[in-house]
Amino acid sequence: MTGPRFGMTPKDLYDVTLAGDPRLSPDGKTVAFVVTTVDEEENTYPSAIWLVPADGSAKPRRFTFGKRRDASPRWSPDGTKLAFVSTRDNEKAAQLYVLPVEGGEARQLTDLAESADEITWSPDGTRIAFTSRVRDEAYDADDDRSREPRHIKRLRYRLDSVGWTFDRPRRLFVVPADGSEEPKQLLTGDFEESGPAWSPDSKQIAFSSSRHKDWDVDLVNDIYVVGANGGRPRKVTNTTDGVSLPSWSPDGKHIAYACTPERSGTKHTQIAVDGKILTAHLDRNCSPFMASREPMWLGNDKILFALEEHGNNTLLTTDLNGKTRVVLQGDFRLHGYDGPKVHARSTPTTLPEIFNGTKQLTNFTKTFKPKLVAPKRFTAISEDGSEVEAWVMRPANATKGKRYPALLNIHGGPFTQYGNVFFDEFQVYAAAGYAVVYCNPRGSSGYSEAWGAAINGPKLGGSGWGTVDYDDVIAVIETAVEKFDFIDGRRLGVIGGSYGGYMTSWIVGHTNRFKAAVSERAVNNWHSMNGSSDIGWVFKAQFGTTPWEDPEGWTEMSPITYADKITTPTLVMHSENDLRCPIEQGEQLFTILRQLKRDVEFVRFPAESHELSRSGSPFHRVRRFEIILDWFKRKL
Repeated sequence: MTGPRFGMTPKDLYDVTLAGDPRLSPDGKTVAFVVTTVDEEENTYPSAIWLVPADGSAKPRRFTFGKRRDASPRWSPDGTKLAFVSTRDNEKAAQLYVLPVEGGEARQLTDLAESADEITWSPDGTRIAFTSRVRDEAYDADDDRSREPRHIKRLRYRLDSVGWTFDRPRRLFVVPADGSEEPKQLLTGDFEESGPAWSPDSKQIAFSSSRHKDWDVDLVNDIYVVGANGGRPRKVTNTTDGVSLPSWSPDGKHIAYACTPERSGTKHTQIAVDGKILTAHLDRNCSPFMASREPMWLGNDKILFALEEHGNNTLLTTDLNGKTRVVLQGDFRLHGYDGPKVHARSTPTTLPEIFNGTKQLTNFTKTFKPKLVAPKRFTAISEDGSEVEAWVMRPANATKGKRYPALLNIHGGPFTQYGNVFFDEFQVYAAAGYAVVYCNPRGSSGYSEAWGAAINGPKLGGSGWGTVDYDDVIAVIETAVEKFDFIDGRRLGVIGGSYGGYMTSWIVGHTNRFKAAVSERAVNNWHSMNGSSDIGWVFKAQFGTTPWEDPEGWTEMSPITYADKITTPTLVMHSENDLRCPIEQGEQLFTILRQLKRDVEFVRFPAESHELSRSGSPFHRVRRFEIILDWFKRKL
């Protein structure tokens, strides 16, 4: 009998099982959570709701069935029912359902053109609030050739992975939980609403919205309150910041929310109550990727939240005076939590699993075929003496004394972090025989605000993209070559997407240290990015200028400016429906390099957005891996 296979191949993606979004029943006895799998034949991601005793006294059991997507399980206040969204009766739009926990038929509460989202029960259990996009009547046209032209007046008119938004705004709805009435849209106007939260008496709903004159330009949000039956909304904050995810204290006296001061891309998101920020002294980002949710009240005087910390996530509580206490900490990343103990987490060598404190309630990793590669943490000293946190993975099945090519991976953002989390990309590269090197250079989250702000524009006290961050990643790969004898310093590749794609394009325009590069969904020309991206114009908040105010500065910071210096074989990869870094960014780099007769290839993925590597079709994600591995095999 053979043991587990060491290392993950591209097609192992079809066997990945992800557990997340755990929710504890009101009596504390049962955890509902979502299990997402991959259907190779249908090229989809079916998901189902599962239940498991919170004490681990029995194995998890599947609660909903079918080959569609069931998600967002939310317990009724009395614990007898679960609300959830599902595509079971509509492949394109997830509708809202309620199902008795003891079994029976699910009751469908909505039949909307767009998906229901952000569902939340009223405390008295009679109604459910949610949000959904509302389409303009023009979407009913049978033939786009005779459709009315789109008349756009706002900058925020489309969104990557979502599409047009100006004529499909996100609206706030309420529907009776027994399905006795149709959903009621509470508000209208040239605005959007998100993050509904019920008041304890079930009479009001708090939400986040931008409803002032130039809301599309300044990106300021506020918290509003509206009656559960509709009416004129009342603004309860008055900020110049980005606020979201409101939640009421149980006694109804306070509203907590997430707050990003000055709406800057490198400012930490903080936890605030009634206008008072409680977490600034932590100097960490309190809105982790994959684990972001509303501040969770524990009684009337404590709030639970998560933050990013050196590649990990930590759960803490704060009181109303800002006194914090760690309640959950370790070398892992969260994929959701509900209370101080129940959470989903993964590590580099385990799939996301459900835990109650230290007790593991699920074990989907056990049935995953490949044995995963563990990373080793190390630090590098950058040119100015800064210490950069980094990790290296030895190639799967590496032979002692043999040297292997290495891939320097650079994350997107840039205000995100690599760290202790299951990441299919690193596992696939390691299994293919590469040492995998990754790090959190300046500009990353998970560290001090000064670390993230170091690559702001000079007018904001930083040195700009492609400066100290470049020094950091180069120091990391050179340190790895020096420290780890299994790395062949003559066979180095570099790869990254989004900001990581930017850095890849930048690196090969400034050094020939690498033998091959993959620049994926990159920013290559800041001037065109400003107008073509769904969020290109917001980078003034990070650079302190606009392209017309500082054309030379934006040119100097564009990798395309140095394309004539690129001699490294470069694979340009892009998605044709990418609105975040539009495909013209890849087209420009490829066109210049081909005109210069450089070693360059261009791969375009149809029908995919900026999120290809994370949530693109399973087929395209597998093909992406195969194309990348083929490229590096040929060049390294």
